[in-house]
Amino acid sequence: MASKRLAKSLPSLIAKHKHLMDPTSFPPPSPSPSPPPPLPSISLPSFPLHSLPLSPLPPASLSSLSHYLSLHLPSLSSLTPSKFTHFLRRHIRYRPNFSPYDFHLFMWVPSSLPSFRHDHHSYLYMAQSLSFSSRLSYLRIFLSHLKLNPCPCTDSSIFSCPFLEQIYRAAIFTFCRAGWLEDAEVAFSDLCRSVDGKLGSSVYNVLLHGFVHWGKHEKALQLFDKMLKRDLVQPDAYSFNIIIDSCCRRGDIDSALDWLGKMKDMGCEPNVVSFNTIIRGFFRNKKFKEGIGVAHEMIDLGFKFSVATCEILINGLCYNGKTKEAADLLVEFLLNDSIPNEGFDCHVLLESLCKEGLIEKAMQVFDLLSEKKGCSSLSVVGYITLIEELRKSGRLDYACKVMESMVKEGFVPDTITINCLFENLCDFGRTFDANRLKLMALEKGFKPDGLTFSIIVRGFAKEGKIKEGKEVLDEMLDAGFIPNITTYNRFLDDLHKKSGIV
Repeated sequence: MASKRLAKSLPSLIAKHKHLMDPTSFPPPSPSPSPPPPLPSISLPSFPLHSLPLSPLPPASLSSLSHYLSLHLPSLSSLTPSKFTHFLRRHIRYRPNFSPYDFHLFMWVPSSLPSFRHDHHSYLYMAQSLSFSSRLSYLRIFLSHLKLNPCPCTDSSIFSCPFLEQIYRAAIFTFCRAGWLEDAEVAFSDLCRSVDGKLGSSVYNVLLHGFVHWGKHEKALQLFDKMLKRDLVQPDAYSFNIIIDSCCRRGDIDSALDWLGKMKDMGCEPNVVSFNTIIRGFFRNKKFKEGIGVAHEMIDLGFKFSVATCEILINGLCYNGKTKEAADLLVEFLLNDSIPNEGFDCHVLLESLCKEGLIEKAMQVFDLLSEKKGCSSLSVVGYITLIEELRKSGRLDYACKVMESMVKEGFVPDTITINCLFENLCDFGRTFDANRLKLMALEKGFKPDGLTFSIIVRGFAKEGKIKEGKEVLDEMLDAGFIPNITTYNRFLDDLHKKSGIV
């Protein structure tokens, strides 16, 4: 009954406290590359004057929400922050009609129940909900409310809430992602004043990355300097990588290398991401020799290439018209066992080699991949690209070899590729090879069409192989591509005629 009374009072509470919403008391939002998402239509009872107004809820929606609350909101006498958070998570989050109003309910309950106080679990849930849905204006109101209404766990303790850093980090990340950098700075400053002791480097990294992403290089350097000298927080490898990336984005590779040296001097070991960032910076500035030199230095220092390293080097060279250099580099790294066993796809390199007519080089790369990695560095796109080029250039032996490798690796070829290859094989009197590849592909789930069978039947007829052609014709009948026995007999007659036997 208490829940029903609370739901009934919602319209009157909204009307009563509407005058407390003062839009001039909160600073305007910081400039953003795109406007914030529209606010849902609902109004709330009173909360701190440093808040933005919320537009009224349409009568129909208000009635629906009030009715739903009367049915599902726990009894007021037993309502706790954990029960209310459970209610939001279970009854509101996945309901499209009500999920946009979770923040309104979050603010409404303590305004209607003076004894109710949100704890860090409800605060964390609300911060994450607003962040994930990018409701930036509401997020600003939420942080203002959090400052004026701290978590109850601080009442009997001299320490701050242990969840503050996690709550603020979600908000700072969302502001940075949207380009609301001033709001991110304000939230970061509030967090610094609220927590006990030092912040972790991860919070600094979120704001650093936001500055770099939006081209605020000087601000990133200022924050890094503040982190190191004033706040005495030790930066980690991720912090340095962000600054190195910022320098590379600006084309200042020398500064990026200086920061790599500072990283080592401060006892923070560079990782693969550090070197990848430097290599990408060199390639972005068309300094391919220097970028490859950094890759060799990685190997000398004992680092293993990541998939990203290979993509930056090999694909970067291909996209810049240096396909042969990319192939030579891949061969070198394959011989040094520097290429990761899984994840890196060489289809860009093979496609570029085939487009430039370097079929022999593509075959060399494929042979080495087969020997060293078992073709684990090749996707179905790479296989098909190579098969097509080999088929067009008349290298049918090698095309069959690639098809066999493709099937053994578990890739199912598409019908267009396999039919084209089979037609070429049959034209050159190699129908047995085509039928063998068909049987191998069937074991891996390949589904032939009527054309696949017709090509092989015609091939056997041309070679005078009546028995083999009839077996394939029977397969065609079993697969449902021959509608009746009359059609089957007509196909059989054609098989005898084409083979020269009447």
